[in-house]
Amino acid sequence: MEEFLTFAGNNPVLSAVWVALVVMIIVTTIKMKMSPIKQISPQDLTFLVNREEGMTLDIRAEKEFKTSHILDAVNLSNEKISQNGFTSLEKHKDKPIIVVCTAGISAAKVANDLFKAGFEKVSILKGGMNAWINAGLPVSKN
Repeated sequence: MEEFLTFAGNNPVLSAVWVALVVMIIVTTIKMKMSPIKQISPQDLTFLVNREEGMTLDIRAEKEFKTSHILDAVNLSNEKISQNGFTSLEKHKDKPIIVVCTAGISAAKVANDLFKAGFEKVSILKGGMNAWINAGLPVSKN
């Protein structure tokens, strides 16, 4: 402990950066736990689709979607969302919607927008299509 205090005293900038990183990790973790939008695994996605008639919303570009996508997924790229909003999804408002992107990062904004638009059961596929493919789960190509 004494060595840690000596290091912190001799390197105040590094110590401040370390403390800031720890605080940011804690805040991000708390935000994720408190968020109404959950990150789910590929296995959880299959359970939601099969047991609760969930819908998979793929927000990748149409070219990527045609290369490979989750079975029965609906493609609604960011361009289409900015033009028409979520009008095409209104009939799925009471069912779980799982937003999928390439790596699970850009899906958060769309999921938040869906939640604000009144869709209550919104989730994000953690790791996106990369996680789905790495789990060895089936994809459709058309």
